[in-house]
Amino acid sequence: MKKFYQLAICAIVALSLSGCFGGTTEPEFRLSDLQGLWQRDNTQEFVRFTTEQSDEAGYLYGREWDEDDSEGLATYESDLLEARDKLGHPGNGWFKYKFTTSDGGLHEIHLMDNEGAEIPKEYIVSKLTASELVYYEKGRENWKYSFSKFVETK
Repeated sequence: MKKFYQLAICAIVALSLSGCFGGTTEPEFRLSDLQGLWQRDNTQEFVRFTTEQSDEAGYLYGREWDEDDSEGLATYESDLLEARDKLGHPGNGWFKYKFTTSDGGLHEIHLMDNEGAEIPKEYIVSKLTASELVYYEKGRENWKYSFSKFVETK
């Protein structure tokens, strides 16, 4: 009978401890929530995560631009598309990306016009919903980028 009580006490302790560890869950991210047009903090800066395949390694294309014309330097999405068509490949303003839905890892390779340079960046997505996106560059947790999903009108 003594062994029965010891076993029962161990079972109760094990069950109570498993409740302590099982309550924390990692956020779930979906690629479908990431894809689309995003506007940064009510500015004229935009980023679009597309479903266009960029290469056999599984990267997808994205593009970013700034429509603020206060200094006469506004760029529009149509400018990026036109430049791609002229060059025969994406360049400035374009990036390739992979998104790891399990841990929120956002791996981007920014493409440049000059001799096809590629600049890798790694971000961590801290919040992603159908309408809100927040991420930061790995190693720079205090420098966050916040976006709202932009509803396009046709």
